Amino acid sequence: MSITKDQILEALAEMSVMEVVELIEAMEEKFGVSAAAAVVSGGAGDAGAAEEKTEFDVILTSHGDNKVAVIKALRGATGLGLKEAKGMAESAPVAVKEGISKEEAEALKTDLEAAGAAVEIK
Repeated sequence: MSITKDQILEALAEMSVMEVVELIEAMEEKFGVSAAAAVVSGGAGDAGAAEEKTEFDVILTSHGDNKVAVIKALRGATGLGLKEAKGMAESAPVAVKEGISKEEAEALKTDLEAAGAAVEIK
């Protein structure tokens, strides 16, 4: 015999707040999930409730036709040596910088694209 969703809700209505909290903690432990994560990911109906992304990654997808200019731009943006910047350009797709602000990511993308690179912001 299976228990219906309505029966579960009825049983929850009769519990104290502390009993519900303990039940949630037990469910999180048993199933290896987090109720807080489920609320954030499951709240598709309220797009305004989701936090705005604040950290971005700049990904070099190709050095394009002007590899030398892209290497120079990479050196300027990252402080890498010539060998490291060349290696980065040649190993595209590769993250140039990670966890940076939107403004910094857009400025870096603009600089790299001006040098001839193909760049994505994620």
